[in-house]
Amino acid sequence: MGILKKWNSLSLIVRILIGLVIGAALGFIVPGQAWIGVPGELFVGALKAIAPILVFVLVASSLANSKGGNMRKFRTVIALYLISTLCAAIVSVFSSFAFPVTVPLTGLDAVDTSAAPQGMAEVVHNLLMSIISNPVHALANANYIGILFWAVVFGVALKAAAPATKQMMENLADAVSNVVRWVIACAPLGILGLMFTAIATSGVEIFKTYGQLILLLVGTMLFVSLVINPLIVALTLRHNPFPLVFRCLRQSGVTAFFTRSSAANIPVNMELCKELGLDEDLYSVSIPLGSTINMDGAAVTITIFSLVAAFTTGLHVTMPMAIFLSIVATFSACGTSGVAGGSLMLVPLGCSLFGISNDIAMQLVGVGFIISVIQDSLETALNSSGDVLFTATAEFRDWRKSGRKLPL
Repeated sequence: MGILKKWNSLSLIVRILIGLVIGAALGFIVPGQAWIGVPGELFVGALKAIAPILVFVLVASSLANSKGGNMRKFRTVIALYLISTLCAAIVSVFSSFAFPVTVPLTGLDAVDTSAAPQGMAEVVHNLLMSIISNPVHALANANYIGILFWAVVFGVALKAAAPATKQMMENLADAVSNVVRWVIACAPLGILGLMFTAIATSGVEIFKTYGQLILLLVGTMLFVSLVINPLIVALTLRHNPFPLVFRCLRQSGVTAFFTRSSAANIPVNMELCKELGLDEDLYSVSIPLGSTINMDGAAVTITIFSLVAAFTTGLHVTMPMAIFLSIVATFSACGTSGVAGGSLMLVPLGCSLFGISNDIAMQLVGVGFIISVIQDSLETALNSSGDVLFTATAEFRDWRKSGRKLPL
């Protein structure tokens, strides 16, 4: 009982790190014991199951109970989301040119190319169809674009409902948030299983074969999170951004790195927004919205992988064409939640701008899935921590204008 009490007294991040170390050690020592990885599968499965419901009820409840008056701040949040995503894509262009990477494409298994979009028109069409998807189908298939659309529709419609109905929606949102918190409390055991599976399956070979690509992705995402995003916050608030940046990375980015789901990290982000004293009417909508359209990490992935494909095939890419790629990557990244495979499945779209065949592009996608234990984790951490960062920036910008002291 004393050990259990001491364990529970540790912060979640410390417990996750302990699970991470134990899982990695077991992966090297007893890689054949596949049952050790089962808790990781259960953990991810539980998060994936509850996250769509969470997004729907949070947004619908927030809009139904909203008192209004936040449109200016909402516009600021959305503008910050889009600006940061574009900046992330542009930084990826310059980092790719500064450190050009090629990867071996031979020896990969054949990859199914049928799911990859063939052009921007198809991406837009698929996105629009995802938006008006059957709401039950959207929930069942974790189509977050569709979920968000129908949550907004129901939330606005419920503004005319009886107070008891609105209260019921609020109670339901609280209940689902609690369920997610219970699941996340199991994160140490889940992370242990996930790390064991990653080490037992791939070991350190992924670092040897694709080390340069991993370093390019890691370096670019760290630069975006530690330089570009703080710069955007500093220019907006005219205040030292790093206390807020580091707090968001510590309390949101770390858990998102291990859960690998922006949607599942929503309760963590909302709790952090509450600690920061933000307006609940703002963050209860902007945080779920950010988990769908704030995609800095996805823009980095699409841009870098597309340019790696170009460099690997020996194509000459001009800077104007690369910048155009970054713009395409920005808008494509906002639709990754509606595409099976997420950002990796939009790599062929970026490659198509250079005339690279779908077969070659999909081999790069195969590489992406091999290193996804690192790529996807970093991408999610960057995306999710940015949700809180820019929501807080929009709120603090309003505070600064009114002369209110910032809690930084």
